[in-house]
Amino acid sequence: MAEATQHPRHILVASLGASWAVVPEVLGWLAPGWVDLYALHPQRAALQEHHQRQGLAEPHEVWVLTTGGGSARKSVDQLCQWWQVLTERLPEPERPLLQIWAAADTDALATAEECRCWREMALRAVLAAHERADGGQVMISLAGGRKTMSADLQDAAHAFGAQALLHVVADDVALRQRGWLDAPYTEWLQPLPADVAAALSPIVVSAAAGEPAVRMGSEGASLAAADFPLPLKAGHDIVQNTWQPDGRWLHDAIERRRQEAQRLLIGQALAMARQDPYEPWPVLLRLDPARIDRLRQPLLACSDDPLAHPGRWPLADLHRHLGGSLPLDQQREVAACVLHVTDAGTRALAQHALQHAWPSWVGDGSARAAGDWPQRLRDAAAALAQATGLPREHARAVIVSLVLTERSPESLARLLWADTEPRIALKRRHPLGFAAYERPGELSGSALLGHPAAIEPYARAVVRQALDEGLLYVEWRASPHKYWPHDPVGWVQAFERALRDAGATTTRFNGSGCLRAGLIWIVDRRQRDQSAHVVRAAVRASERLPDFMLGLDLAGDEGTTQPEALARDFEPALQACLRITIHAGEGESADRIWQAAYHLHADRIGHGLTLIDHPPLAQRFRDRGIALELCPTSNREVVGFKDPAVPATAELDDYPLDRMLGMGLPLTLNTDNPAISRTTLADEYRLAARVTPNLTAWTALALLRTAYQSAFVSAQERLDLQRAAAQRLMDVAMCPTATPTIR
Repeated sequence: MAEATQHPRHILVASLGASWAVVPEVLGWLAPGWVDLYALHPQRAALQEHHQRQGLAEPHEVWVLTTGGGSARKSVDQLCQWWQVLTERLPEPERPLLQIWAAADTDALATAEECRCWREMALRAVLAAHERADGGQVMISLAGGRKTMSADLQDAAHAFGAQALLHVVADDVALRQRGWLDAPYTEWLQPLPADVAAALSPIVVSAAAGEPAVRMGSEGASLAAADFPLPLKAGHDIVQNTWQPDGRWLHDAIERRRQEAQRLLIGQALAMARQDPYEPWPVLLRLDPARIDRLRQPLLACSDDPLAHPGRWPLADLHRHLGGSLPLDQQREVAACVLHVTDAGTRALAQHALQHAWPSWVGDGSARAAGDWPQRLRDAAAALAQATGLPREHARAVIVSLVLTERSPESLARLLWADTEPRIALKRRHPLGFAAYERPGELSGSALLGHPAAIEPYARAVVRQALDEGLLYVEWRASPHKYWPHDPVGWVQAFERALRDAGATTTRFNGSGCLRAGLIWIVDRRQRDQSAHVVRAAVRASERLPDFMLGLDLAGDEGTTQPEALARDFEPALQACLRITIHAGEGESADRIWQAAYHLHADRIGHGLTLIDHPPLAQRFRDRGIALELCPTSNREVVGFKDPAVPATAELDDYPLDRMLGMGLPLTLNTDNPAISRTTLADEYRLAARVTPNLTAWTALALLRTAYQSAFVSAQERLDLQRAAAQRLMDVAMCPTATPTIR
């Protein structure tokens, strides 16, 4: 090939052991223009989409690192034969270069000295690749050789960076049955048979941003390949080299810089803690200081950084009502499941009951609905229960399911929201008060979850919704005693099973799950006579499912029962050490928050907007680490505050987030009822930034960390969740061109 002087250049660095085919397995996906190995793969379209999403280029050079043993030499020989034929089919100016290095005096990497030698070669190769790439992509394949080889290449990637860490997931059993593990190299010069291709899945494991402290050091001196040389030649299609240790150890230089960076990191963290009451993610302190400075700008002003996009973060929602979670289209899917198991006779009776109680129930929505339609729904459900003997909760679910499926989505939207628009300061401005906020919930999950047929589809839908929003951790809160009054603990058990079947983790998080989910049982202020019974049921549920039944909540219109009136009823929960969160201070005085903290011993407070009116209590919250669960969209709807994007709020007070930040209060951002407020958790962060112009991306990320620190799980599990979230944040930092998947 021509002298390799054009820049930038894209380079693939790959490890190689006894199986030479790992190189074509990667290149067949990375460079299909050379040989389209996966043309017949059953998931070809998905593989192509994955490739395009990662933005990876065909390499100009392939660097292969191996050992000096006999099996490795045989593998290299086969690779070279395949490469020779492959590149002869390509136009000469486009022929890539193959560089191969074997670590001298190594074979099975069975001794510490062999491992040290190979690790040094891997580090030097990745450093040299970055210098030679000159701004081009450096991609690293971990598919070949022993695990120690992959681990060394991963370490090199974390030190110097990599556009992508590649791997090939192989079904060796299927390949062996087809005799493909020993297939001649000629079979790898054409598309693989469909069943063979199906046994191979090339993937991008992650990207690596590199460690600035390793590259530059505290004195600004960069590590240079010339100081840790590796034989590097150009001008040939295939170049084979043997590398001998020369007494200089790049690994030692890297470790010295890492230790120095750790000392600086601790100092920087202490300095930042002195000027910022919100503790940052320690892992983010590894970023370039200039990048940290950018992230300390207002969140909405640094949109060029992927870490300034909440939709990419591994989010945690601590205040999310289960019944108010699903949007209309997903509620309709659940309703269809309820009707699927409802016999024709019951459906006919339900339609009759609806027609009698609400003659226009199937209306197209062009006419204004009767203002009392929620009561008419309840009347129809009562009539159906009486006519059929169904439990009232089942009857209500059937009635609501008919309305959800028979009316058009547009008609339903008008029915649910038109009477309360604009949804601003509803508690003060709307005749229905707080009930106006809850009105869209009349057809929500709370009306469906009383039917056994709704549980599984509802669980699937909320898990899918949480994953689509990027949640790693969620605490749903619900009222099982309203769904199955005869067996509320049984409902909790059924829902937990359904969540597990849907892919959520409902036991202790071990780092491998995609979504850790738990439940908080709601006690309704408006049902004072039931509170003691409900608390005891929640305690029984926590005894049976301690990792899932996480806590107790007091919710409902604050204008009804005050927290202090329920202190005796909550005693069984306190004796069982159930964690407590209380809705308080959302439009009511800070005295309600005081009662929640001192009479009900709240671990967290839902909303707590008026806490700023009681500075001594606010200081107590800060000292004890009692977190507030802020829900900006629902706070705007219920209480009302100024939002520059909504003209109807111009005369309202400012949202108190800025003052709370100034007080250093433990704060979290949450959705409350995402379907009722038509929001997502990422939207809540963006709204918080809009109404609090000084909210920086750095502080917003710190609020996310507060959410993990305030989760209702054990201290060790909170640490494990934070580690997983921190790694995913670094993945975001490393992938500026694509959002990494967390599924």
